[in-house]
Amino acid sequence: MIARLLAAGLVAGVVAGLAVAALQHATTTPLILAAEVYEAAQHAHDAAAEHAGPALEGLRRTAATSVATIAVSIGYALILLAGMVFSGERIDARRAALWGACAFAATGLATSLGLAPQLPGAAETDLAGRQLWWIGAAVSTGAGLYALLRLDAIAARIAGVALIVAPHFFWPTLAAPESTVPAELAARFAAASLTVQAVSWVLAGALAGLVWSVIFQDPTEAA
Repeated sequence: MIARLLAAGLVAGVVAGLAVAALQHATTTPLILAAEVYEAAQHAHDAAAEHAGPALEGLRRTAATSVATIAVSIGYALILLAGMVFSGERIDARRAALWGACAFAATGLATSLGLAPQLPGAAETDLAGRQLWWIGAAVSTGAGLYALLRLDAIAARIAGVALIVAPHFFWPTLAAPESTVPAELAARFAAASLTVQAVSWVLAGALAGLVWSVIFQDPTEAA
């Protein structure tokens, strides 16, 4: 079972990670590079020249980002498969994609209400406080969604709704309005980042479920 889970997560994560890395290269990466120029506004021309520099440096940065994205996608696939196995859920592409959508709702959509994805140069508050709030919001939302969607008791569903809503009564301290990034660029990055994260979770889940059910499923289990 563990070997099957690891193999399915690895295969699905690599494929999903390559696809998401290509999507990032076309969407969020150009916005990050533009924000870095604004961040060094006093040396705008030098910064622009640096980012338009040797192709080797750009290739190295793209490769490093792609490797990190693949590692994250493998982690997503393994988390989803482990969660489905632990809960006794039948694993296939559709169900795993739905689990991925719920995971995005907890770790991306819900947390972005208090902490939107940020570009370099954006105004920030205390890092530890933001990390603690993000973890609490993600865990609370994930538990709430599980109670709401998987448990039948009315009390459990009410508790699930409460868990989903609770973190948003304790938003982290707002950052001072000191940012070198234009508001339009920041808004585009937040939207693009959430879209990429949603694709990453759902695609990793769908591929993990597909690999599990098609390649590693025993004929006796399918019956």
